[in-house]
Amino acid sequence: MVREPPTHSVERSLRATLGAKIVAGVDEVGRGAWAGPVTVCAAVTGLRRAPEGLTDSKLLTVKRRGELAALLVGWVHCYALGHASPEEIDDLGMTAAQRLAATRALEALPVRPDAVILDGKHDYLGGPWRVRTVIKGDQSCIAVSAASVIAKVRRDAMMAELGVDYAPFGFEDNAGYPSPVHRAALAELGPTPHHRLSWAYLDTLPRWQHLKKVRETVVAGETGEQLGFDF
Repeated sequence: MVREPPTHSVERSLRATLGAKIVAGVDEVGRGAWAGPVTVCAAVTGLRRAPEGLTDSKLLTVKRRGELAALLVGWVHCYALGHASPEEIDDLGMTAAQRLAATRALEALPVRPDAVILDGKHDYLGGPWRVRTVIKGDQSCIAVSAASVIAKVRRDAMMAELGVDYAPFGFEDNAGYPSPVHRAALAELGPTPHHRLSWAYLDTLPRWQHLKKVRETVVAGETGEQLGFDF
């Protein structure tokens, strides 16, 4: 199936309807991982023509993703990354942790966006930001696609670096997601200091179940474990 390349149509709409001259595309990676941070990238691209082949990071090979990321960091007007640690995820819950990471990314930009495009259908960011949510925005919006690629490559590199000290977990290949190698290491060795200890995977590991953290308050709709694989 031939996919349509991402465009600036949403950015143009925000300029026309809100007078937003600076629009940031925002995307996250790591939401469904069992280890490592959730990472958010905010990217401001303007209305320039996108590099060829730009799309959602999950649709790209590792090689092509790395090539595009190296190009994008010099092509975008500006970008910034924000992270929320496993401890913050355990303490706050994923939605609040993702909001924290996104806020950190947006506030680290050298310019303040007039509007923000979020990938997906839920506005987890809220005020004071003016937000437009776009389902599959990482495929259809240039700024979000750029953020998607940069976030994925940077977080994968962080997890690969962690993998040097935790070789049995295979972080360099699975980026903290529940691959067979990762599951086997967890069962044998237990969680590392970089694992999320409020996640439901600990319910299946009786040997390590005593390490599970339970938050006093749980936001409706949050389960403690996000399913999905994007490594």
